[in-house]
Amino acid sequence: MFSTVLGLFSQDLAVDPGTANTRVWLRGRGLVAEEPTVVAVQNGRQGRREVTAIGAKAREMLGRAPQRVEVVEPIQSGRIRNYEVAEAFLLHLFRTIHGRNRMMRPRMVIPVPVSASQMEIRALRDSCQSAGARDVIRVARPIAAALGAGISVCAPQGQMVVDLGAGSTEIAVISHGKVTAFREVPGGGRAMDNAIIDMLRVDHELLIGRQLAEQIKAELGSAGTAKADVRIAKGRCLRRGIPRAAKVRADEVCRAISPGVDAVVLAVRDLLSSLPPGQASDILTRGIVLTGGCSQLHEFDRVLSRRTGLPVMMTPEPSLAVVRGAGRVLEEHALQQVVGC
Repeated sequence: MFSTVLGLFSQDLAVDPGTANTRVWLRGRGLVAEEPTVVAVQNGRQGRREVTAIGAKAREMLGRAPQRVEVVEPIQSGRIRNYEVAEAFLLHLFRTIHGRNRMMRPRMVIPVPVSASQMEIRALRDSCQSAGARDVIRVARPIAAALGAGISVCAPQGQMVVDLGAGSTEIAVISHGKVTAFREVPGGGRAMDNAIIDMLRVDHELLIGRQLAEQIKAELGSAGTAKADVRIAKGRCLRRGIPRAAKVRADEVCRAISPGVDAVVLAVRDLLSSLPPGQASDILTRGIVLTGGCSQLHEFDRVLSRRTGLPVMMTPEPSLAVVRGAGRVLEEHALQQVVGC
């Protein structure tokens, strides 16, 4: 009864807890918050830990944090790796939207990776409830991505969705509102960023931060034909220990990230080869739908289409597909009965 009364005061949320960014969808209003999933924690002299920055402000401290300040990324591949910090981060988001009114106890829809263990799912649910949620509805992340892409997930025909996130790539075939076949490629966009960092360290003896690596990937990266562009990368010279700049060519970046592209393509082909004839026919007709921020890598859709022989469709605003789909589950009660878990 008390929970029902609290529901009268709450505004229900869908939350996509991503490795790089966390997005919040408010019932009736749409996307209301998008914050980097980063928290800066100061370690006191008596062992006390205090949150000093969250989101964009904390992200600016990556590689620049003062002494005794630790910059933490509590969620990796949709899984909580630091429960205490994750709760502080979620509580910050809730207060940003609802203020400090303790009567606000929203219901929440959370997309979770298909491969998440029961312990990881329980940790995510407990963190949400500790931050203020009164009820947590789970939905498989590929299903949320498909809904956000406008796919009818309840249809009997199979549909393949490739969700390229920062922490991992989830490849799923969906039918009757369920994931019927699945593959996961760990690493995602972060693995490509790390490959760029390693390339500059080995080939140019230059150490750069991950934010610069992300920028280089966005500007010069390609899954297919290398661009003719060059940009300047600034970092620390590993030989002399002083700040230095180096020219980075697009073809160098393409070589660095190509193993990550190959891994996704091979996983898609492996999943296709395991499908029964009926579903294989469905995918041939309906093609592959790309979601996730990393799907915007230059020419990735063309490369995947060429190497699978299937039509590949890009989703508008692919980085928002998962939270948009979770918002649909939040707002459409009938969907909760089919895809909720």
